[in-house]
Amino acid sequence: MNPFWSQIARELSPYTPGEQPRIANLVKLNTNESPFGPSPRAEDAMRAEATESLRLYPDPEAVELRQVLAEHHGVQPAQVFVGNGSDEVLAHAFAGLLKQQQPLLCPDITYSFYPVWAQLFGIILETVPLDDAMGVRVEDYRRQAGAIVIANPNAPTGIALPRATIARLLDEHRDIPVVIDEAYVDFGGESAVPLIADHPNLLVVQTMSKSRGLAGLRVGYALGDAGLIEALRRVKDSFNSYPLGRIAQAGAVASVRDDAWFRESCSRIVATREAMTRELTALGFVVLPSSANFVFARHPSLGGAEFAAALRDRAILVRHFGKPRSAPYVRITVGKPGDVGKLIAAASDILRGR
Repeated sequence: MNPFWSQIARELSPYTPGEQPRIANLVKLNTNESPFGPSPRAEDAMRAEATESLRLYPDPEAVELRQVLAEHHGVQPAQVFVGNGSDEVLAHAFAGLLKQQQPLLCPDITYSFYPVWAQLFGIILETVPLDDAMGVRVEDYRRQAGAIVIANPNAPTGIALPRATIARLLDEHRDIPVVIDEAYVDFGGESAVPLIADHPNLLVVQTMSKSRGLAGLRVGYALGDAGLIEALRRVKDSFNSYPLGRIAQAGAVASVRDDAWFRESCSRIVATREAMTRELTALGFVVLPSSANFVFARHPSLGGAEFAAALRDRAILVRHFGKPRSAPYVRITVGKPGDVGKLIAAASDILRGR
C-alpha cells in the first residue's frame, strides 16, 4: 500500500467492473451492453458535432438534452439532471440525498456499486434480504431508515416490481428520499416516473447505456422533484461542472428523438431474451423471471463459477457473483441471436461432458 494514500483510499473496497478482454472470436455476454448499435440518427449527430467547435466547452447545463428528456418523460426540464453515465448520477445522489443520520436501506443482492458509494461517502448501509424467490419485498423495508435505494428491475436478478408496489413503498416512506435505479426498465419493467408528481421524495435514475446502445458515450440522467434535482446540481458543480461533452450531448439528444429505433431495438432484445430463456430452461436451467436485457440462471448440477469458467474456455463471457446466495447463478446478457445460439450450444456441450 502506497504511503502517500489518504485514509479514504486505504479503506476503500472498489467496485469491480465487468471484464473487457481482447479475445479472438469472443462472445461477450457479461456486461449488459446492447447487441445493436446506437440509433443511426445519433451516429450522424455525433459525427456532425466532431468539428472545430470541440475547442469550446460544452453547455454545462445540457439545456437541449434536458428539454428533450423532459418531453419524453412528461416532466419539466427543472426536474431533469444529466451526468456522465448513471453511475456518476447515482454517486451524486448518494452524496446529495442518501447520506442521512439513519441508515440507507438496499437489497442484499443488488447492484454491487451501492456499498462502494456508501463506504466512499461514509453512509451507514443496511441490507435487506431478498425473499426466497430472490425478489424485493417492500414490507421488509418497514423499519427505521434515512433513505432507500432499489434497482428496479433489480440487478443481477432481473426481477421487477410493478409500479403499484413502488407506490406503496413511497407512501410508507414519504419522509425520506427514495432512489429507484431504472437502468433496465425499458426491457419490460414499469417506470416509476409517473409517481414523481405525487412523491417529492422520489428520484428515478436511468441510463442510455443499455436500451439506447450508448454505453461508450456515458450518458445517464435522473428525474424527480426540482428540489431533489437541485441537490444533485450542487454536488455536480462542486465536482465537475462540465460532465457531458458536446459529442455526448448531441448523440443523446438525437437518440431520444429517434423513438421508433428505440422501441424496435427494445422489442428485439425482449424477443431474444424470451427465446434464450426457453432454450436454457429446456437444458434444465432455473431462470429467474427477467424484465432486463439479461437473465440470472443456475443449473442444479453445475455451480455458477464452474459454468462461467467452462464458458470462458470456449470464448464466451458471462458474469458470476461470488456472494453465497448469488454464487449458484450466472448473469447472461442478451446478445445477438447468433451469439445466443453459441451460448446454448456451449451450455449443452458442457452439460453433456458431465
